[in-house]
Amino acid sequence: MVERGREPRDLLPLTPAVLHILLALADEERHGYGIMREVEERTGGYTRLGPGTLYGSIKRMLADGLIEESNERPDPAMDDQRRRYYRITDFGRKVAGAEAERLQSLVSAAQAKKISFGARQLPGGS
Repeated sequence: MVERGREPRDLLPLTPAVLHILLALADEERHGYGIMREVEERTGGYTRLGPGTLYGSIKRMLADGLIEESNERPDPAMDDQRRRYYRITDFGRKVAGAEAERLQSLVSAAQAKKISFGARQLPGGS
């Protein structure tokens, strides 16, 4: 469970899987397969979360208070009752924001050093 007084930065850096899961849950509740599909679609197939990675991460994220299981269910006629739905917590949203700030700082440092990726230079670089 979440310890009181813990700061979002205490959990940084996040693993890529954890950040992708938080992003997938940022706009709506999803079940495991829905999370996997959203991550794959959002990354153009570049990132695929396997079941072991997904459910191992979910277990740790539940324990850390980043996400919680949702009691709300879609229409039972359109859903499998065995599915578990997850949603991001307020603390999880703060942790994702802190990680985004950390990554933005890294990108800014790379831009300042004129680091480029392949033939493309980072946006904002000269």
